[in-house]
Amino acid sequence: MRRVCVTLPTHRACTGTITAIAEEAAYGAREFGAEVHLLILDSSPAPVLAEHRQAVAALVAQPGVTVHHLDEDEQRAFLSEVTARSGASRPDRLLELMLPSRVSYGACTNRAFLIAQALGCASVHRRDSDSRYQYADGEPVFPLHQELTYLGQRAYEVRKSAMRSKLPPGSGDRRVAVAGGSFVGEMSVDVAEIRDLDPDTYGELVGLSLPEGSPAIWRNHLIDASFRGAGNGTFDGDHATLAPISPMRVDMCNVALDHEVYRRVPLPPATDTIGTDYFLLHLTHDARLPGLQHNRHIVNFHTEERRTDAGFLAYQVRFAKFLLAKAYLNTVYARTAAAGDALLDAEGRIRASAVAGFVRDSVDLDRTDVDRRLDVIDRAYRRLGGRYTTVAGTLADRRSRLLDEARDDMADFAHLMDHWEALTGASAEAGLAVTR
Repeated sequence: MRRVCVTLPTHRACTGTITAIAEEAAYGAREFGAEVHLLILDSSPAPVLAEHRQAVAALVAQPGVTVHHLDEDEQRAFLSEVTARSGASRPDRLLELMLPSRVSYGACTNRAFLIAQALGCASVHRRDSDSRYQYADGEPVFPLHQELTYLGQRAYEVRKSAMRSKLPPGSGDRRVAVAGGSFVGEMSVDVAEIRDLDPDTYGELVGLSLPEGSPAIWRNHLIDASFRGAGNGTFDGDHATLAPISPMRVDMCNVALDHEVYRRVPLPPATDTIGTDYFLLHLTHDARLPGLQHNRHIVNFHTEERRTDAGFLAYQVRFAKFLLAKAYLNTVYARTAAAGDALLDAEGRIRASAVAGFVRDSVDLDRTDVDRRLDVIDRAYRRLGGRYTTVAGTLADRRSRLLDEARDDMADFAHLMDHWEALTGASAEAGLAVTR
């Protein structure tokens, strides 16, 4: 029986999402005969954690579905065993990268990858706490349907059933490595207000996320498309394309990865930095691995916490750190794009050592561009005025630390990559006790 992991990492209240994702897990077990492990990785404060425990306890047991709700202490216990088993000389450092004290979009997903390995799952299907499902004819539109239909199969076997195919020559024998859709609703990043206040400043900031040297016409198109997902359309029946998937076409709240990808390469464990969890989407695209892009888009919304002054400041700092990180990440992506098929071994699997080398080389990047980026961000926020001036002041106070962290985050990523296959192997050996 096929065993898969549907995961929800969260650090905020989301009882409604827990109930909805449990319904999606039951759908996968019922319609596809899969053994579905619903994994909730909970970093919420104690009162919220208690609410989540009640929500999980209230779930009606479903055939084929096992629920794992792990708080940070339980996650730490698992990770401590795994890092010790891995044989690393400094397991404490790996544990810190896997479960940092600050928010890390990559680290929470890395934990899901390791636990999925421990459970013997063939794939990980990620959802987010600030999203919900579309409905059609009174029924929820579950992305799991498309993910379980195509993921892990040889591309040539599913070419006819996918509505469109844009496979590169010679890739038909490779397995579908990623399946994903986008979102509808609010922008995935809190920059809509910036766009409304000053479109030119918006373009300047978002432009920092793009590769240097892109033709102006393409830059303008990419700036306009960034963080907007699929707009405000509604589901009108399944449409799917079999091709290497552009990271701009899918969202991490609506994505599934085959284990042959995530057991070889992790995500960057950078803290307080949005967007770094898209690394594997860039990698699978550049390696020309087949992907399934579908239109079962999830509905994105912004939680109330993100609308508070504290939430606003925290998110804008994370956005700024993303723009700094892109100085390093874009140098890596340029090399993975140039490498193309050379990123794969003879069996069509990603060569982790090659990717790790690109990441390690990026650490020595001349910091002139990173300094320039922070200057651009500072001027942009001051130009916007109002509460954005407070963001600029915060960034200025942390300037030296932010510049150091952008570099050190890549060094940490390289270190984690060096130990990742030992960690995934140790996870498979350790296993995980069934909780429900």
